[in-house]
Amino acid sequence: MRFLKVIFFFIVVQVSAQQGGMWIPSLLQGMNEDEMQSLGSKLTAQDIYDVNNSSLKDAIGHFNGGCTSEVISPKGLLLTNHHCGFSQIQSHSTLENDYLKDGFWAMSMEEEIPNEGLFVEFIVRIEDVTEAMLAGVTDDLEPRERQSKIDINRNAVVKALNKEDWQDFKIRPFYQGNQYYLFVTERFEDVRLVGAPPSSIGKFGSDTDNWVWPRHTGDFSMFRIYANKDNRPATYSKDNVPYTPKHFLPISLDGIEEGDFTMVFGFPGRTSEYLPAVAIEQITQKVNPSNIAIREAALKVIDANMKVDDQIRIQYASKQARIANAWKKWIGENLGIEKSGAVAIKREFESEFTKALKAQNKEAQYGNLLPEFERLYSEFESVNVRRNNFIEVFLRTNELMQMTFRAYQMEQALQADPDKFETAKSQMENTLKGIHKNYSAKVDQGVFEAVMPLYSKNIPSGIYKKSAFTDLDSALKLLKGDKATVLKNLNDDVAYKYAKPMIAEFYNSLEPEFQRINTQINTLETQYMKALMEVMPEERYFPDANGTLRVTYGKVNGYAPRDAVQYEPVTYLEGVIEKYIPGDYEFDVPEKLLDLYKAKDYGQYADENGKLPICFLGTNHTTGGNSGSPAIDAEGNLVGLNFDRVWEGTMSDIYYDPEICRNIMVDLRYVLFIVDKYAGAKHLIDEMTLVHPKK
Repeated sequence: MRFLKVIFFFIVVQVSAQQGGMWIPSLLQGMNEDEMQSLGSKLTAQDIYDVNNSSLKDAIGHFNGGCTSEVISPKGLLLTNHHCGFSQIQSHSTLENDYLKDGFWAMSMEEEIPNEGLFVEFIVRIEDVTEAMLAGVTDDLEPRERQSKIDINRNAVVKALNKEDWQDFKIRPFYQGNQYYLFVTERFEDVRLVGAPPSSIGKFGSDTDNWVWPRHTGDFSMFRIYANKDNRPATYSKDNVPYTPKHFLPISLDGIEEGDFTMVFGFPGRTSEYLPAVAIEQITQKVNPSNIAIREAALKVIDANMKVDDQIRIQYASKQARIANAWKKWIGENLGIEKSGAVAIKREFESEFTKALKAQNKEAQYGNLLPEFERLYSEFESVNVRRNNFIEVFLRTNELMQMTFRAYQMEQALQADPDKFETAKSQMENTLKGIHKNYSAKVDQGVFEAVMPLYSKNIPSGIYKKSAFTDLDSALKLLKGDKATVLKNLNDDVAYKYAKPMIAEFYNSLEPEFQRINTQINTLETQYMKALMEVMPEERYFPDANGTLRVTYGKVNGYAPRDAVQYEPVTYLEGVIEKYIPGDYEFDVPEKLLDLYKAKDYGQYADENGKLPICFLGTNHTTGGNSGSPAIDAEGNLVGLNFDRVWEGTMSDIYYDPEICRNIMVDLRYVLFIVDKYAGAKHLIDEMTLVHPKK
C-alpha cells in the first residue's frame, strides 16, 4: 500500500492555484478545495459531495451513458445539450412535425414525450475499494494472472456490497489500474422530452462553428425525469410522477465576467494524459490523418445530399453530426499538439523521469519502461492504423459495409453455437430495421464510392443495385428459412461476398494482433503510472477520465490562439446577427429571434449593459461526456451549460495546456431567454429558482 500513501500525501499537501485535471468528487478535501477557493470558490468539498446530506452531486445525472445533465427544478426538470438529446428529437420528427427544424415545447406535462431506452443515472456514493481489488496482486504477475486475481477480488467486493434493491453499482479502475473506486448508482428510465429549440438555434453554426470560437450556439434541450409514487426509479408508466430530486441547481441571473470562478461537474468520457511521447506522435502523425481523410470523404457526400433533400436531412442529421464531430476534433487536436510543442514537452518530462530514476537508484526497477514503449509502438503502428481505418469504413461511415459486418458476426456466432439460430436471426433483423430506419441507398452508395478506395484497391461496381442489403424487405428475406438457407443466402449476396474477406482479415489478423500488442502497452502503462507517482511525487497527477463523475475547475478567460489574435471570453446576440445568412442550413436565424433582437426585448436576461450573452469560455478541463455538464459559479448556482472546446484545445484529451485549452459554455441567461421570450414556455421558468448572487 506504499503507492496509495504516496498518492494520499500528494493530494493532501500540494496547494496552488493551478487549473486542469478531472478530480474525483469524493476526494476534494485538501488540495482541491484549497485550489478552488484560491480561484474564488466559496464552496466546500462537502457542498459538492456529501453522502449523508444533499449536495451538488445529487443534481448531476449521466445522460444516456454518453453525456451529462443536471436537474434544475424540484419537479425533475432536466437540462442537457441539444446535441445530447438530438437523437430523441430526431426520432420524434417527421416532415409534418419537424422538431429539428421548428423546435418542440411541451406546454403541459401531458404533452411531454416519452423516450424508449433513454435513461439518466445518478451517483449515490463513491467508495475506495483499491485495497480489496488489489489484494494479492503483485508486479511479477503476468497480465492474465493479474486480471484473473482482480476478477476474483471484484467478486468478493460485490458480495460484500451494501445497497438498496433498486440501486446498481459499477467498479472502475483509476490511474491505469493502480486504484479502484466503486460507484453506487440509481438509474431512472422514464425520461420525457420537454423542450428543444430549433436547430437554427440549438445547432447554429453547425459544422463551420463546431470546435471553434467565437461561438453563438444555443446548444440545449430539456427533459423531465419521472419516478414511481415512492420517488424511485421505474420504467415508463402513465402513473409515474415527476421526480423529486435530492438537490437541484438554482440559476444565477447575474451571469459571469472575466476572472470568475467556474466549476464543471460531469461525466467526462476518455482521456489519455499520461501517454509517452512516442504514442502521441503515432496518434497525431499516423492514426488521425488517415481517419480524417475517411470521414472527410464521407461528409462531402452526406452534406451535399442533406442540403437538397429535407427527408435525407432528417434521416442523416444525427449520423452527420456524429461523423463531423470527431473529424473536426482530430484536426484541432493535431493543430494543438503541434502549437503547444506537446511531444517535445513530453520528451523533456521523460528525460527528467530518467534522471530521477538514476538519482534514486531505481533504473533496474523502472529503467526499461520508456525503451519498451518505443519498441512496442513501432511494432503497433501499421496494425493500429489499418484497424482504425477498418472501423471507420465498416462501422462509422458506410452503412452497407456495417450491415455486412453484422451479418458476418451472425454467421460466426452460428458456427460457434448452431442452437442460437433463432436468437441470432432476431438480433440481425432488429439491426437491419434499425439501420434502414434512417437510410438512403443513394447517399450510402456515394459514401461507399468515396471512402472504400481509402481502405481497399478493389472497388466493385454495381453492388448497390445487386445487393439485397440496400432494401429492407429484400434484406429481411435473406433471413428467411432454416440455418443452412440463411447462410447460403448471405454468402450468395454480392455485397457480403465482397466484404467478407476484409471482415475475416479484421477478425483473424488485425484484431488479434492489435489486442496482443495493446495488452502489452496497457500493462506497461500501469507500471509507468505507478513509477511516475513513486519517483516524481511532486508532479500534478489526476486520474484519466473513464466515464465517471468528476469535478474540473477554472476561470472565465479568453485566449490567444495565434499571433496578433486575442479572443474575448463572451459572445452576444449581436454576433448571431452578424453571422446570419438567410436560408443557409448553418447560419439561418428564426424570424422570431430576429424580431426579439430588433426590439431588444431581452426581459430580465440581458447583462448590465443591456446586451444578451450567448456563450462564454473557461479554463475548465473537459472532454467528450462533459457535454451537457453544468458550469457552476462560486456560490453553487448554474451559470452555463458546457458543450464544446476550442479547436486548438481539443488536444486536452492527451495534453492539457492552460494557455490555449478552453471549454465553451452556453450562458444560462440565453437558455432562459429562449425558453421564455422565444418559446413562450414561461411555465418552465416558473419551476426554476432564479437568484442574484452578485447583488
